[in-house]
Amino acid sequence: MAGAADVPAEADNVEAIIARIEHKSRKIETLLKQSKPVEALKMALEGSPPKTKDERCKSANWIIVHRTIMAIKDVDGMFSSLDPEYYDILMKVGDGDRPTCDQCLKIHERLTERAGLGCILRSIADTANTV
Repeated sequence: MAGAADVPAEADNVEAIIARIEHKSRKIETLLKQSKPVEALKMALEGSPPKTKDERCKSANWIIVHRTIMAIKDVDGMFSSLDPEYYDILMKVGDGDRPTCDQCLKIHERLTERAGLGCILRSIADTANTV
């Protein structure tokens, strides 16, 4: 009986996460229209759905992170403006079963040069941030 009560609570949680992602997506689009891709990337990486197993949440978050990455024209300039605290989360982009694009690979290459191999290991070990 208790298991049946948990299902709606979990579904409500998923819907709440998706609503937060949609709200964040609107803010990111505004930043991109204002030609602020680094600020948009920071927002996209912050508050990733923590430890969710729901593929809808992961996909919705991936879409906004990827959209932001694709808007970045100057990768080296991005790293000049991006705080190192975002490196490990950014390294997770393109890992796993998400499709990878040339832009993501370019960022991974520059990120590895800048942050070192430890960044890769930390992103693999990170179970709190899902991108």
